[in-house]
Amino acid sequence: MHRFTSSLLLYTLVILSLFSSCINKKEKQTLSSIQSEENSLAINDTIPADTLHADTIVAEVRKPITKPQKPTEVVKIEDYGEFAAENRGMLPFYRALSNSHNLDRPVRIAFLGDSFIEGDILTADFRAVLQKQFGGCGVGFIPITSETNGFRPTVTHNFDGWNTFSYTDKDKSGQDKRKIGLTGSYFEPTTNASIQLRGVKKYASRLDTCDQVTFFLKNQSPIELGVKINGGSEADIQLAQSSRLQAKSVNGRIGKFDLEVEKSDSTTTFYGVAMDGKDGIVVDNYSMRGATGLFLCTVPFSFMEEFNAVRPYDLIVLQYGLNVLSNNSTNYKAYEQKMITAVERLKKGFPQAGILVMSIGDRAFKDQNTQQMFTAAESINALLQSQRNIAKSSGVAFWNVFEVMGGDGGIDNMVNSTPALANKDYTHINFIGGRFLAKQLYNALIDGMYQSNL
Repeated sequence: MHRFTSSLLLYTLVILSLFSSCINKKEKQTLSSIQSEENSLAINDTIPADTLHADTIVAEVRKPITKPQKPTEVVKIEDYGEFAAENRGMLPFYRALSNSHNLDRPVRIAFLGDSFIEGDILTADFRAVLQKQFGGCGVGFIPITSETNGFRPTVTHNFDGWNTFSYTDKDKSGQDKRKIGLTGSYFEPTTNASIQLRGVKKYASRLDTCDQVTFFLKNQSPIELGVKINGGSEADIQLAQSSRLQAKSVNGRIGKFDLEVEKSDSTTTFYGVAMDGKDGIVVDNYSMRGATGLFLCTVPFSFMEEFNAVRPYDLIVLQYGLNVLSNNSTNYKAYEQKMITAVERLKKGFPQAGILVMSIGDRAFKDQNTQQMFTAAESINALLQSQRNIAKSSGVAFWNVFEVMGGDGGIDNMVNSTPALANKDYTHINFIGGRFLAKQLYNALIDGMYQSNL
């Protein structure tokens, strides 16, 4: 009884202390100290968490990382970096993972892909299994606006007042493709444009809070922002002009992030917001509906360099093919050559990153006469071989998703399994299918780590 009374008293004192602290804080605060100088990349330019009323409770104590068990059955990654003078296959990622305690940042993976992974399909479960094994928290990078915010289960995402420009837009008024980033898009704010992000518990255990929120922008004129953390008081942020990409971060135990653009002009460009841990694993999903990957040939190299300076990756995964495949074509040589150029640009822009090319999976087409679905195996195999050639020619890694899905007819089996692993368009996997592929990719990575002897 005495122990219960003491605990109750301690709990009451803590609550009263927190309540008193909140009353005494000013409703608005000016953060002039975070203004950056011209041409600064603003690396580690961090807004103090207590200034923004963030809950600074220490995050959960991570269990010591143990080496995962070697999988017994796996579709192996074909690592052509092993045969290149500059190994840009999986080895840079394996080295980063094995040396993560010395990185002073998370190990980061970027998925660049199409609608196959939109809504965080596959990447959600890949992130979850990696964070469970190696630590980390948060959903990673989120674009300012999104077509999938209504059904993406890994973050609550709302936005208003933004002009969105995408590589897939056709002659959209005001668009400047020189501004396009890794999402294949960029975003310009109108008056009082806003974005609200909230962590969630319903999909994975490490997404409800994160250790750091970072937003990425370019502003060639001074701008004013309003930021709120965990629903607390709004803080005013004044950013000096900069000709280069800026990254501004807030630290703390953060579950909710609100940003409003209070004053800007047409020179201001936003790219997204990241919710990350300070260690462990980060997995960013850069999906773009309708993408082939060729837009990477037009992303300014200067942007890649600047983005790499503030958000370096240890592995870049290229998942494309759905929008390249044709049911009556077996010649993908032109696509192959252009994607080799895209990979070379990524290698130069992100010089520390390993690169993995994921192949096209199985899919089916509808016969216009019989209305029956059929698999164009010959076309799929031709594109798959071109994607393998991209990896070979570039000295990077390759993973055969077609084989993982069961080869010819695999999509039919996934659609008609119980529960279903793919949608009835016979093209896209669902979240259950994504969980299956994520586990297979995880096993392939762990197998590769064992093979590398790191």
